[in-house]
Amino acid sequence: MAFGKVDTNGLMSAPNTDILPGRVGNLTAEQQHALDEFKDLIKAEGIFVPERHDDHYILRFLRARKFHIPNTHKMFVDCENWRKELQVDTLIDTFVFEEEEAVRNCYPRYYHNIDKAGRPIYIEHVGVIDIKTLFKVTDEERMTKQHVLSYEKLIRDRMPACSKLADRHIEQCCTILDLKGVSLRQFANAFGFIKRTSAIAQNYYPEMMGKMYVINAPMMFTSVWGMVKPLLDEVTVKKIVILGSNYQSTLLQDIDAANLPKVIGGTCECAGGCQTGEPGPWKDPRYMNTVA
Repeated sequence: MAFGKVDTNGLMSAPNTDILPGRVGNLTAEQQHALDEFKDLIKAEGIFVPERHDDHYILRFLRARKFHIPNTHKMFVDCENWRKELQVDTLIDTFVFEEEEAVRNCYPRYYHNIDKAGRPIYIEHVGVIDIKTLFKVTDEERMTKQHVLSYEKLIRDRMPACSKLADRHIEQCCTILDLKGVSLRQFANAFGFIKRTSAIAQNYYPEMMGKMYVINAPMMFTSVWGMVKPLLDEVTVKKIVILGSNYQSTLLQDIDAANLPKVIGGTCECAGGCQTGEPGPWKDPRYMNTVA
């Protein structure tokens, strides 16, 4: 299976200056001190979990709170408490989402290959979401668990596969939200659920969005964006690009056509459909960990 080009720009053997600030390998003295201090703090409190809490993981929380130790500590502890309450660490082994196919039919969302920076591409076709049918075939609790499970598989399986392919640490995604066919009424119906899933991403999986393209955005999206924007932090807002129907050339600057489904301007036509195939390095034995 081909994954298209990874735009290395010298990053295959990158010096510190090629690593984004605030990451392992490119920390200021103050940031390194904050990382060391925070690790000592959570170890002393007995909440440090070596299997999950490597420096990459901890730095995501520190960056999300601008390396402010008290604010990072609150966010981190809140996340650990939430994980215990939801029993996140056992979801992969215990939770089975039998209604996956039925849910895909009314809420299409999937991972599909990688962008030129080596990041997994996540796609949602928001314009065809049927929220009423969605909650006839499942319920909010199960959808939340499936949403969380998707993040856990991203961290445990997809990201490591992408990192192995790129020969450097990959910890963020490129997201595409397709609004083709969306209506204001439809968005209003789905707004509560979107708000809750957005909160999970920001509070418990921070700093995982590298770029987001909102494509086929209708004129009325300006007012909707005014509702969504306050839910997001300023760093996240800067990563979001709003595009109308003429979006293909912009997408192709960051994503090879072969890695984009044909339905949104690429050339990929997976056997059985792109949203069920979910191609990527996580499906290649050379790079995969445990994801099926």
